Amino acid sequence: MRSDVIKKGIPAAPNRSLLYALGYTKEELERPLIGVVCSYNEIVPGHMNLDKIAEAVKAGIRAAGGTPVEFPAIAVCDGIAMGHVGMKYSLVTRDLIADSTEAMAMAHQFDGLVMIPNCDKNVPGLLMAAARVNVPTIFVSGGPMLAGRLSDGRRTCLSHMFEAVGSYYVNKLDEAGVEDYENNACPTCGSCSGMYTANSMNCLTEAIGMGLGGNGTIPAVYSARLRLAKHAGMKIMELVEKDIRPRDIMTEAAFHNAETIDMALGCSTNTMLHLPAIAHECGIELSFDMANEISDKTPNLCHLAPAGETYMEDLDLAGGVYAVMAELAKKGLIDTSLVTCTGKTIAENLQGVVNRDPEIIRPIDAPYSKTGGIAVLKGNLAPDGCVVKQSAVAAEMMEHEGPARVFDSEDEAIEAIYAGKIVAGDVVVIRYEGPKGGPGMREMLNPTSAIAGMGLDKDVALITDGRFSGATRGASIGHVSPEAASGGTIGLVEEGDIIAINIPAHTIELKVSDDVLAQRRAKWVCPEPRIKTGYLARYAKMVSSADKGAILE
Repeated sequence: MRSDVIKKGIPAAPNRSLLYALGYTKEELERPLIGVVCSYNEIVPGHMNLDKIAEAVKAGIRAAGGTPVEFPAIAVCDGIAMGHVGMKYSLVTRDLIADSTEAMAMAHQFDGLVMIPNCDKNVPGLLMAAARVNVPTIFVSGGPMLAGRLSDGRRTCLSHMFEAVGSYYVNKLDEAGVEDYENNACPTCGSCSGMYTANSMNCLTEAIGMGLGGNGTIPAVYSARLRLAKHAGMKIMELVEKDIRPRDIMTEAAFHNAETIDMALGCSTNTMLHLPAIAHECGIELSFDMANEISDKTPNLCHLAPAGETYMEDLDLAGGVYAVMAELAKKGLIDTSLVTCTGKTIAENLQGVVNRDPEIIRPIDAPYSKTGGIAVLKGNLAPDGCVVKQSAVAAEMMEHEGPARVFDSEDEAIEAIYAGKIVAGDVVVIRYEGPKGGPGMREMLNPTSAIAGMGLDKDVALITDGRFSGATRGASIGHVSPEAASGGTIGLVEEGDIIAINIPAHTIELKVSDDVLAQRRAKWVCPEPRIKTGYLARYAKMVSSADKGAILE
């Protein structure tokens, strides 16, 4: 066993003495040591139940003959961090989580790992760590939140809550209406109930083969989630015995499967940051351009919030991620020969799986659209690309041309939006919010939700070198690369410049001549960094552009 280095022989006697100090018995140390990486904390609603998940995992490990050893990982609640300096600390935690988990796993020489994440950066951070450490590993998440219900019985969720604020500012909703949303939008523990980033990544953990069936969709409050956790604890012992490791599962073909399932589900645009970063840790480079190639041949089968009015609990009842995969497999759109954390192939996992609700998961021959949920756009404004969740864009905004309204921070933009200074036809440009320029690449849920809540989502586009929450809908185009702080064209846009967006054609153009842009570039000076000390200052010096997954170099 890998852990023998700290358990066996006279040289390991000092190590054993410290393990005995923890209360472990000789009998327990004769079994495989399984690290249980638990992201429990008391500030993230998606993580407040993870202590119970961890206990269930440990019960499963013991039942299958292993010795569980729990240690923590951090997590940020993007919703609570939204709209202030805290959001600069969201994306950056992905790398802190990966680094700290790698350090703990390597320092203590575990034979296997069970990762217990749930929310946005926690899932990719732990997948990155799993790829680095490369010992048998399985994921079991905390599960999604149930949808809420307003006082009039309508179902609701966090994206509606953010949009309610915009509605308030244009007198479409009074203070009591806002309070109705805030009391009911988030009724239980769990990752917020739509196909936002956390649920997108938990679903893709299934898709890529690192989580058991149901991991992405079984609600957090269901006892089935605890049974899943026990089975994950049992399954890790089988993976240790068979020596099936993350890089055996997370192959290049598995990432292409994940991107395909991403397109069918209509996942968050943040997956276009996280999948390349995870692949990089596996020694695989995922091209930004591959997204369009996969999207063009992958039908969009699901319209969960914010794209539609269905939620994760509905997807679970319809058959979950496996049912979506089964639809894709009918047309040979995914490779079903790949091994997964079940110890079986995808084809074996999908035996007997059926689509139980064709309204929630559209059949492969009757999709919402013939192309996938995400598109990468390129042009002189984004030579290296930018990303839009096209499945959540109104038909009227698939092609749009309008004057630029330019802001050098999210704070300036939201102030103008709330003040009613943005009108139909405008293209809001928010820059110096990229990985380096932010630093930290803030999500722009407040401005996009304000625009939607004001009823302008079919008239106004928003473009940024920052990123968007999975709860964002509308013509919200993020990850503009190169970013402004790296000299990208977005830093040269001036008020009133015409910007043309064509999502079906995958283009985005700043209608300014090359000569004029050259003149502007000659005068451009990068602003002083907003943050000059601490982790964010170090992060800004090391981070790559968004089209590379904002990895640290």
